[in-house]
Amino acid sequence: MKKELTSIKQTRLNAILDEATKLLIVKPNASMHEIAESAGIGVATLHRYVESREQLMIYLGFRAIEVVGKTMENVRLNEENCESYIPELIEALIPLGDKMYFLAHDATVNYNKEIEEEYQKLQEPVLNTINLLQQKGYFRQDLDRTWMVNVLYSLLFLTWQQVIEGNIARKSAAGLVVDTFYNGFKVQNQLN
Repeated sequence: MKKELTSIKQTRLNAILDEATKLLIVKPNASMHEIAESAGIGVATLHRYVESREQLMIYLGFRAIEVVGKTMENVRLNEENCESYIPELIEALIPLGDKMYFLAHDATVNYNKEIEEEYQKLQEPVLNTINLLQQKGYFRQDLDRTWMVNVLYSLLFLTWQQVIEGNIARKSAAGLVVDTFYNGFKVQNQLN
């Protein structure tokens, strides 16, 4: 459970958490000293915000949920035109690839019941949209929608990583993910 902080301290903690997330994606076993260094602070300052690595990981999970959740709130589902939801979501979430990866892959997060429940809530609109697209025949119905969401999140992280490394242009990233995701799951016309 997160402790209440003043808005200035919360802003500083969020900056520390964002830097820690980036580092831990690249170096999952980074020490608290390395995390502090990456955030541009001393380890003593880091310990003023978090008591332990375990607490840090929990805070990272809540931070990722907060940022991803706020972003997802801005992407509205129109059931009549549900095909547009996934591309809009992809465009919004590519810059948050590190947070998506952290939520989907960090073992500490997956063992915290409160974080896991919040993460499941984040997945519900995507799962529901995929279900709608399956019902409309847009996506194959024989594929598990949870698996499809996990593939989408993996594509988002990979694309974020490739954009950061300079291998994919930021402007073309969303189109690449949409094309990969849709054409990988889309019902193909069969020849008789």
